[in-house]
Amino acid sequence: MPLTRLIFAWLLAVSSSGVMAREYTYSDAHLHYVDFFQETAGMPELLKAMADNHIEHVMISGIPVAKKWHEDEPKRPRYYAGDDADAYWYSATDVIVAAAVSKLTAEQRQHFHPFLSGFNPNDKNSAMHIQRMLDLYPGLWQGIGEVFTRHDDLTALTSGDTPRANNEAMTRIYHLAAENDLPVLLHSNITSKREKNALYLPEIEEPLRNHPHTRFIWAHAGTSMEIHRHQTRLDFLLPTLTRMLETYPNLYIDLSWSVLTPYLLDEAGKPREAWIRLVERFPERFMLGSDVVGRFDKVGKELRSFDPFLDALPEEVARKVARDNFLTVLPRSVAR
Repeated sequence: MPLTRLIFAWLLAVSSSGVMAREYTYSDAHLHYVDFFQETAGMPELLKAMADNHIEHVMISGIPVAKKWHEDEPKRPRYYAGDDADAYWYSATDVIVAAAVSKLTAEQRQHFHPFLSGFNPNDKNSAMHIQRMLDLYPGLWQGIGEVFTRHDDLTALTSGDTPRANNEAMTRIYHLAAENDLPVLLHSNITSKREKNALYLPEIEEPLRNHPHTRFIWAHAGTSMEIHRHQTRLDFLLPTLTRMLETYPNLYIDLSWSVLTPYLLDEAGKPREAWIRLVERFPERFMLGSDVVGRFDKVGKELRSFDPFLDALPEEVARKVARDNFLTVLPRSVAR
């Protein structure tokens, strides 16, 4: 048999056995254009990262708080947890995002989906501020968030009271989101750093129940780096998510990095069967996010880290999770 026919036969056999690696096109459902000092590597670096890593669509938002460099600190912190200085709500983050997106070409803008985030979730004036931003930039904003409510050390450091996802200020925002067909990306920790139960679950479950016409994307499925640092794994997370997805058709799950391990993959990097079954059962309800902040050199690595889990899913489901599901939660005019 000629060599070319041998090669073709081998490729066919490998393909039919499922050994050949899949290649994915991604939507990044959780990306911050700036960091906690409202600084960014810039749009050219982001565009290059998207082109180099098959990232076709990006949710782009600011960071709703800025970290203070306190008068008594001799060295500027590099992260919000770098010292004990507080953070404060920072509305200009949305102006930074709007300015960056407005400089793109019309073709480039089709791949960017700006979310409004620069408001205080404890302030009942915030819904009016969001409406002003919608009026100032007509047609630009395609979602709201990431909204920081329960966020362990970050909201502990932020000036003022810790926001709750079920407070009156947020209730006004959910109504506004539904009226404008905008999804809400919400960070609301499911528990504290030490409680081994779903301590704060009612704070997100109440809005899901009371606002059935608002689409909620739950950032990190209610987890965070600090929770895992203290608790490693939350055994109640999987059954809780299963019940909530059964109950609330307006709930979507952002599988950004703190969900990858120790939940989707085990200690050896193998996909966990229970999580595979959950995603297969709700194939339109999960999406990927890098959650990078202002620097984009690792965005491709963050998204590709999900490939072992995606490869364990049926191919059609995997492609929905990698790319399509994020697009379906956007305003209907955009999704079309």
